[in-house]
Amino acid sequence: MDKEVPNYTMNKRYSIILMLCLFIIAPCIQASDSELRAHLLKALDSEHQFNDRFEAEVWLMDMSQRLSRFVKKNKERIELLKTVHSEARKQNLPPELVLAIIEVESGFNRYAISKAGAQGLMQVMPFWLKEIGRPKDNLFNIKTNLRMGCSILKFYLDKEKGELAKALARYNGSRGSYRYPNKVIKALNQRWFKS
Repeated sequence: MDKEVPNYTMNKRYSIILMLCLFIIAPCIQASDSELRAHLLKALDSEHQFNDRFEAEVWLMDMSQRLSRFVKKNKERIELLKTVHSEARKQNLPPELVLAIIEVESGFNRYAISKAGAQGLMQVMPFWLKEIGRPKDNLFNIKTNLRMGCSILKFYLDKEKGELAKALARYNGSRGSYRYPNKVIKALNQRWFKS
């Protein structure tokens, strides 16, 4: 397993420009996307469940065992899995893909905050709450975070005509780079797809 070594030789000027892009320019570009804003608003108002009890039991048992290394408490693990399944299915996404994204984005820490300010399990940028007129919603709330994260991912999958790597790069804000998509796809294939 090869790990990337951080490049500490980057000059300060380049570093400052990169940080400005991350904190100022990137959110402004995303914030102006009215299509995504409408997609998020629609998603926040829908509900969905498992198709049948047997499907629920099989999937929950299998995924619960896989998730146990990240989330120790049974009740917390099952509630998280039910919510992941529900929110992923609302957007016609494989719930296993969402689990892989959560693993890479936050390591299943619902209170995670990135250097850029993204929050929660799926690392959703908080400016989206203002953009959709719901500034009081809480991105540390599992259901809210998953609903918004899954909606954003689905929007980018549609924009990229189903090309997962491109959609994942857009989701992460690293369009044109395959580093993040490769991490998610690796986690998906190693831990989350059914054997």
